[in-house]
Amino acid sequence: MKNIYEVLQGPCLTEKASILQEVTGKVTFKVNPDANKIEVKRAVEKMFDVKVKNVHTVSVPGKEKRTGKAIGSTRKWKKAYVTLAEGTIDFTSEL
Repeated sequence: MKNIYEVLQGPCLTEKASILQEVTGKVTFKVNPDANKIEVKRAVEKMFDVKVKNVHTVSVPGKEKRTGKAIGSTRKWKKAYVTLAEGTIDFTSEL
């Protein structure tokens, strides 16, 4: 089992994620690409002291970027949508 700080890389603070959290109670995290749903669930429950109902993961492919003649790509990463059964997580109060 991985350390919880290796599994969760940070919150995904986008406009879509904040609307999703307000309407459905789902919280979005950027997670390690090797992490599975069980590890994500345990990490969120341990770190934020909430009860997790469900976890959905999405592998986000890297986008092709171009700088002049050179063509490269951004990294691929993994996103987790965590549905909370009890409690809430507020990322904006820390800012």
